Amino acid sequence: MDKFTTFTGVAAPFPLINVDTDMIIPKQFLKTIKRSGLGVNLFDEMRYDDDGNEIEDFVLNRAQYRNAQILVAGENFGCGSSREHAPWAIKDFGIICVIAPSFADIFYNNCFKNGILPIALPQEEVDELMKEAEKGSNARITVDLEEQSITTSEGEAVRFELDAFKKHCLLEGLDDISLTMKKEDSIDAFERRAKAERPWM
Repeated sequence: MDKFTTFTGVAAPFPLINVDTDMIIPKQFLKTIKRSGLGVNLFDEMRYDDDGNEIEDFVLNRAQYRNAQILVAGENFGCGSSREHAPWAIKDFGIICVIAPSFADIFYNNCFKNGILPIALPQEEVDELMKEAEKGSNARITVDLEEQSITTSEGEAVRFELDAFKKHCLLEGLDDISLTMKKEDSIDAFERRAKAERPWM
């Protein structure tokens, strides 16, 4: 998993509330166990018509937001089923930060495991960032994980709170497997000791 430090990118406004994981990545795309290739189907039912053509006025189909790295969303983002394909699709599209007033717990935790920074802010602060995002590709937002701050193109800064352990994992690019592998020497020592003490096992 890539380390998450500081980046500046385009933010796409997505003010819908209660966006569930089936809206993020519909169930017909859950057959794969690969984390790549799902970005093209992110928000599939909102992005494409029945013939597979792009719906022009959908935010991520607009020229200024096609390369968005930040999504400014409504409350309770990521509710619904616990499918990990939802953050996979978001990350594969190129979005590495989602800002919203609130998130569903499982989706929120899955984001950290997949290198995405979910930031929960008070509604009024999200509203201001939504206005900033609506300016299009000229309004680039800077997210600084180390300083836990968001800075608009106008230089306005907003701070956010974050669990220290989750912050550490993102800064170091550590997912669950990487965290386990950092204890590889201790695990190997335990296995050798267990084998010597219980050779019949």
